[in-house]
Amino acid sequence: MRELTIIIPVFNEEKTIHLLLDKVKNVTLNGNLQKQIIIIDDCSTDNTKSVINDYITSNVEFNIQLFSHVKNKGKGAAIHTGISKATGDFTIIQDADLEYNPEEYNILLQPVLDGFADVVYGSRFMGGNAHRVLFFWHTIGNKFLTFLSNMFSNLNLTDMETCYKLFNTKMLQSLHLNEKRFGFEPEVTIKVSRIKKIRIYEVGISYYGRTYDEGKKINWKDGFRAIYCILKYGLLRLK
Repeated sequence: MRELTIIIPVFNEEKTIHLLLDKVKNVTLNGNLQKQIIIIDDCSTDNTKSVINDYITSNVEFNIQLFSHVKNKGKGAAIHTGISKATGDFTIIQDADLEYNPEEYNILLQPVLDGFADVVYGSRFMGGNAHRVLFFWHTIGNKFLTFLSNMFSNLNLTDMETCYKLFNTKMLQSLHLNEKRFGFEPEVTIKVSRIKKIRIYEVGISYYGRTYDEGKKINWKDGFRAIYCILKYGLLRLK
């Protein structure tokens, strides 16, 4: 039986994680795929871990595995832990907030199931799906980072920074990934682009963005780190 691994890095998401898990649980995957849910608590300081444990106890039939970091290492580090534990045929990254809709997993899966793709990115900037109107400068920064990444990866992505990235699991596990925080996005994009005969697709998804008051964590410092990572792995081609 084929399986989709869903990696969920969490940090202080006690208010939304149970709602997100309900959405993941209720999705029926195309191709009769089963789900492996891997949650990595990156040393939350609120009740996130307790909420997750309570959810697991109440949903024993649901394949959820929880791993915890003893100190905060960053989103990228949490994803690394999830990748190392993945056993599914395919792997997708899922933020613990409600900005991305798990009902759209099948949109990303379809090019893979049809035999066309090895990697699929869910773009917030293409297609006719719903998008919350938020920050102008975030959009400009995102498009600039995507443009810069495309220059060195020779891809034509519209949304390199998207959370929704779906990979062939064995291919993803073969990569040597270093970035512990938000530099994961440009690093994995550039390194994937260099795999011989890799087939990368992009599909339109919806986006229900959060404000900072609602818990958004990424900031301008992460943007500069992304630029550094693009130059490090793209221009200097460091491993």
